[in-house]
Amino acid sequence: MKPNSQTLKHKSSHDTEREFGGTLGAICIPIFLPLTVLFLISVSRSPEASVLQWPPPLPSTDQLWDPLAAVILLGWITLHALLYLMPIGKVSEGLVLRDGTRLKYPINGFHSLCISGVLLLLFLGLGAPLGYLFELLLPLAMSSVALSFLFSIYLYIRSFWAHSHALALGGNTGNPLYDFFIGRELNPRIGDFDLKFFCELRPGLIGWVVINLGMLMKEVELRGSPSLAMILVNSFQLLYVADALWNEEAILTTMDIVHDGFGFMLVFGDLAWVPFTYGLQAAFLVVHPQTLSSLGAAVIIALNGIGYYIFRKSNSQKNQFRRDPTHPSVARLETIATATGKRLLVSGWWGLVRHPNYLGDLLMALAWSLPCGFSHILPYFYVIYFTILLIHREDRDERQCRAKYGLAWDTYCRRVPYRIFPYIY
Repeated sequence: MKPNSQTLKHKSSHDTEREFGGTLGAICIPIFLPLTVLFLISVSRSPEASVLQWPPPLPSTDQLWDPLAAVILLGWITLHALLYLMPIGKVSEGLVLRDGTRLKYPINGFHSLCISGVLLLLFLGLGAPLGYLFELLLPLAMSSVALSFLFSIYLYIRSFWAHSHALALGGNTGNPLYDFFIGRELNPRIGDFDLKFFCELRPGLIGWVVINLGMLMKEVELRGSPSLAMILVNSFQLLYVADALWNEEAILTTMDIVHDGFGFMLVFGDLAWVPFTYGLQAAFLVVHPQTLSSLGAAVIIALNGIGYYIFRKSNSQKNQFRRDPTHPSVARLETIATATGKRLLVSGWWGLVRHPNYLGDLLMALAWSLPCGFSHILPYFYVIYFTILLIHREDRDERQCRAKYGLAWDTYCRRVPYRIFPYIY
């Protein structure tokens, strides 16, 4: 799912503020989030699909493990590690680190998506039963959870051989439980292979699209053709993933890359939470088919289009401003000077609300859920969870920016009073 103020640079990292409930959160989250993933998948596949059903439809031990799932997961990650190393695409530099250096990153995620698509079409042409992913969802999720724990343990141990300037300011508290959860090392690498950058957008995000396609193929097996609702869910979420990978370079300026250490929080989020909870709508539709009218589909498509437009335009404006404030597309925008030498945008998309990209994200999230109808709350898990997540993230960002920019941030907040929703919040 990050202290970066000038003040913190003069304090021991052991004194930094602890996020996500500190030690208690670091104990509870790694326990309850994996259980939540398994619970949600089980509920989505049950006839009732009720999150309030008691006792809940808990899976048996046999349903949680299948050696084939572990083989598929490891093979998938290996494939994308190889694609990451391919000499295609360009190489970009990240932001300046505390020691004054800048890391280089291969920007070829979109190529990986396209190659994955070609391979999938080839497998489908050869008769591969992609719909079997529906039966493998639980063991695949279980394998991803297990891998997340093992990988996080490796990252925590190796961080003790990292130089002090390579540690995340918020992840070196001296509390083993918290540091394991939040991540000690900022940019762990094996040679030039950046582990955090690789996991952020590759195996989990593209895996999400593949799982969705597996749900579509399962629906074809059951009913002869995919429903309009399933096609919309697949299309909307494919657009979202393709956009993220097409604009992969923009992630180099995000909180995850710039400030957060790479620990269980991000590992589990990248490898297990995203691919198995963000696409719950598709799994739900396999067992609970929905009928959409042409008008209903048109309204949902329009909502997703508006959300995508706001999301893409605002993110592009922010990234361009961070990369080159003199670029013609942003040079005329009104800004506020800060004591750090940086300037804050107070016009354009960022003069509408403080996080217009979050607004677009939430509109798209709602559009992904609407094809599932209104008979169950489960398909709306993502939009409910994402609203809470973005409000929490906005609050973290607010505190960091106030500490970093001081009076300039107060001036900005007076100029742009609404955080995410205009005239509401």
